[in-house]
Amino acid sequence: MDIKRVATDAVNETIVLNVVHMDYKGQVAKRINEKMPLATVKGFRKGQVPKDLVEKQYGKAIKQEEVKKVVDLALERFVQSERLNLLGTPLAKENENFDWDAEELTFEYEIGLVPNFEIDLEAKNNIVKYIVTADDKLIDGQVERIQKQFGKAIPQDKVEADSDLTGTFTNEEKGINNTTTISVSTFNKKAGDKFIGKKVGDVVTVSTKGLFEDDHQLMDYLKVAHDDVHGLDIEVNFTIEAINGAELAELNQELFDKLFGEGKVASLDELKAKIKEDAESQFAQQADQKLLLDVQDFLIENTKFDLPAEFLKKWLQTVGEKKLSAEEAEVEYARSEKGLRFQLIEGKAMAQSNIQITFDDLKAFTSNAIRQQMAQFGQTNPTEEEVQGIVARVLSNQEEVKRLSEQVVAAKLLDLFKEKANPTTKEVTYEEFIAASYGE
Repeated sequence: MDIKRVATDAVNETIVLNVVHMDYKGQVAKRINEKMPLATVKGFRKGQVPKDLVEKQYGKAIKQEEVKKVVDLALERFVQSERLNLLGTPLAKENENFDWDAEELTFEYEIGLVPNFEIDLEAKNNIVKYIVTADDKLIDGQVERIQKQFGKAIPQDKVEADSDLTGTFTNEEKGINNTTTISVSTFNKKAGDKFIGKKVGDVVTVSTKGLFEDDHQLMDYLKVAHDDVHGLDIEVNFTIEAINGAELAELNQELFDKLFGEGKVASLDELKAKIKEDAESQFAQQADQKLLLDVQDFLIENTKFDLPAEFLKKWLQTVGEKKLSAEEAEVEYARSEKGLRFQLIEGKAMAQSNIQITFDDLKAFTSNAIRQQMAQFGQTNPTEEEVQGIVARVLSNQEEVKRLSEQVVAAKLLDLFKEKANPTTKEVTYEEFIAASYGE
């Protein structure tokens, strides 16, 4: 058999395989001999059919099966021996005039190659690493929410400026139907004023545009998808189901112990310090995620390489349980191209910096994640045996291993980007961070 590569360009090639009779005749003959005792042809007893008739009846199908096996194996070995770094898998070129009786059978497979490129992690950039602080406004608001949460709800006949409302937001066209509890003060003043004086059973219609100080609250209270939040301008109905005022809980040791455990917080100042610490820990995670996304966008924009786009679109039509049309594959490629580009950049960054993921890395990451999760449920001092038992169970699930491995990679890349990309550090409030994140 003769096999060769024919390059179209740097990322597109064709593998050509020329198969001759010697490549498959022995296996075909063996299959014919195995078939003879089982063959049935009218006019002959089973097992007594002449070989030439068996070959005539079954030979073509057997030949095609055996040639396919030879070609598949040769193709696989060739890709391995040439150390081809493929995107997708080889696609057989269709040939309507293929002649199975020819002395030499030629098969052609299109392949898409991973492009060669370099990345510069230290290139000049305008990336910002945000240090997000919890200001007094945020902390005081959280203190008030705690007092309301642990205070006593007092039913009210009608809505007042400090009322908490339980009800359902609806908009049939957008599929919004979400029951929630919300304070009148959470709305902007114009919308909040519409509720004053209303009673249980009343329906208040408000516009989503400017309904809250931060449009992202639409995600919390109306369950609007993130991509639909910006610029959403529709009317929604809110059906009032309960109206409550609140007798705020007293800020005393009993409340502090209930929140954080006995003796861990002993004053309002310590409560505020704890709120600040917890909030800024969460903000740091959000800031890291934004930094990672900003570096990704920068690298995608500034690392230029060609992809075998037309090959990948054809390949997308052949994979998956549901075969895609050419139009559907075009849409899918457009949707996934950015992710594919960063996946290649990510691999290059790890290779250039000799970053590897070990099983010990995975165990340590999983152990830390489990401890954090247990702490959220009040288990602040689990034993090492307890934690490692959970780690073993989690890592016995291959889907979990894949998911956690991706998180370990992201964490290692984040550390690399912080070191190499040298982002500018900027301290901001949470409101300023949200504005920077969403351009608002």
